[in-house]
Amino acid sequence: MDTTVQALFPAHLAAIMDRTARALEATGFDGLVIASGEAPLQFADDQPYPFKSSPGYKLWVPEATPGCLLVFEPGCQPLLLFRQEVDYWHMPPREPDGAWTSGFDLRIARNAAEACDAVPRGRRWAFLGTPEPAWQGRAEPNPPDLVARLDYQRAAKTPYEVECLAKASELGAKAHRAAERAWRGGASEFDIHLEYCRAARAREQELPYNSIVACNDHGSVLHYQHLDPMPPAEHRSFLIDAGAPYAGYGSDITRSYAATTGRFADLVAGVDAAQLRLAAMVVPGRDYRDIHLEAHRLLAGVLADCGLIKGGVGDAVESGVTRVFFPHGIGHLLGLQVHDVGGLMGDASGTERSRPEGHPFLRLTRELGPGFVVTIEPGIYFIDLLLEEARADHRRSLIDWDCVDSLRGYGGVRIEDNVVAQSEGPRNLTREAFGRS
Repeated sequence: MDTTVQALFPAHLAAIMDRTARALEATGFDGLVIASGEAPLQFADDQPYPFKSSPGYKLWVPEATPGCLLVFEPGCQPLLLFRQEVDYWHMPPREPDGAWTSGFDLRIARNAAEACDAVPRGRRWAFLGTPEPAWQGRAEPNPPDLVARLDYQRAAKTPYEVECLAKASELGAKAHRAAERAWRGGASEFDIHLEYCRAARAREQELPYNSIVACNDHGSVLHYQHLDPMPPAEHRSFLIDAGAPYAGYGSDITRSYAATTGRFADLVAGVDAAQLRLAAMVVPGRDYRDIHLEAHRLLAGVLADCGLIKGGVGDAVESGVTRVFFPHGIGHLLGLQVHDVGGLMGDASGTERSRPEGHPFLRLTRELGPGFVVTIEPGIYFIDLLLEEARADHRRSLIDWDCVDSLRGYGGVRIEDNVVAQSEGPRNLTREAFGRS
């Protein structure tokens, strides 16, 4: 861990302990046990799926290892039960020795039963994680009231968390640069992905999410999931949505490129300019729903400038034409999870803040607070399904179909940055990182 980040960890741990103590008191629990998780076995096989640590555990512990337990009682030093089995089939995990460990009572457990037995009895424990038989009768699994309070708090990131996300953005920007070079060199989606992983210094299973590496019309598939091993016959466009990990946190970055100048390159430039204006709106007190609705107004202007729609910006928004080209939400909370929890919560009890009418896919509806880290990801896509629906209804006359047909083969554009809401103005972690890469 970087020394600058290390120096911020003690204050982060103290803040998490204070938040958790207040949530436990409010819900009547004596303490909290958080499992790091296990790697589940594939069906009818003895091969496990890749291990992904519980986000609740990663909030406390920067290193993810299967089978560990974090035990917290207010007023006590957190207990970290680190499972280190004796095994000649696999290399046992190395005992943690980073500076962050000084904040914990670190004990080694040789198996799951030993870890469970080390947790004191006679307490009213809450247990976070996949329910396990060993905890039946000893702890209440995932109590909703407590989970809601903890999830609600997670939106506001500590300075330590922000710096972890900044480091993840630095790694992501470096890897994005490598991916762009590979694409411009004529590589396939598969080979671009390999270059990305190499530059990020991460195995595929260590990335925050499955990368979207899309050439040409594949960019019209919002969550394109394949990696074509053969390069396309013609390189027209490239969209890559990929992040990088750092100490349990992950960046979430998208960039789009045109192979040549022309209308699609103008579209990329227009979306990029709109994205920067939207990122500038990320400040404490802003209703995130307003950013989403402003995205539709700005993108309507981009569509008009590129000749894709007819009529005024207001007509495009009111008629739903912008949703044909921009069907997803403007972004989401970011942190320990790519789509971090609590995005629709209006308060600590879990009351939901509604999405704007006609916008069912928005993942974040909260008023932004200091330390909130969000993505801002406007896009314009040529999705056959949505275009054909529009051609069949009242929106037909508001779209220039010849212009649409000239751009279908380019797939789409998305530009995505990771932005921190701060009282002194937004901090765009992604633009910072690209400026240094």
